[in-house]
Amino acid sequence: MQYHALSGYAILALLLFRVMWGFIGGRPSRFVSFVRGPAAVRGYAASLLRRDHPPYLGHNPLGGWSVIAMLLTLFLQVGTGLFANDNILTQGPLYDWVSNQTSNWLTRIHKFNQQIIVALVIVHVSAILFYLFFKGDNLLRPMITGTKQWAGNFAEPVGDRIWVAVVVTALAAIAVYLLVRSASF
Repeated sequence: MQYHALSGYAILALLLFRVMWGFIGGRPSRFVSFVRGPAAVRGYAASLLRRDHPPYLGHNPLGGWSVIAMLLTLFLQVGTGLFANDNILTQGPLYDWVSNQTSNWLTRIHKFNQQIIVALVIVHVSAILFYLFFKGDNLLRPMITGTKQWAGNFAEPVGDRIWVAVVVTALAAIAVYLLVRSASF
């Protein structure tokens, strides 16, 4: 369970980083670049199997909402885990901040939400494979490297923002540390 808790803290730090990066990161990483309304998502989904399907440098409208769904479910998982208990030995670091009844309720949500995360991961991996094999668009490389082949060239984020990423990562890690440490007082 110690590894489980440490993994949860690491995921929380990564989530905090991603949310901050969604506002100050490179243009393709910003939420404003890929979160679109329902009409754009419907239009994109309707064009998905056509040959004239529009390409996107960053997340497409459907993928943008997939990102939001994954972020929300992971935040729910981490948030409920902070208050959860196993009624035997282990308690989340913020367990003492709520009643046992509330902790039990949050623990049930934590366990159920695991299934939603698995479903979203399956959909995400399936979408990556669909784009790779049926659309000829390798989405995995850009997710790892941050660069994407675009109209015969490689499109990279504009500017050198690595120092900003390091600062944001440090701030996210410090925030999680302070949250967990505050629970011990």
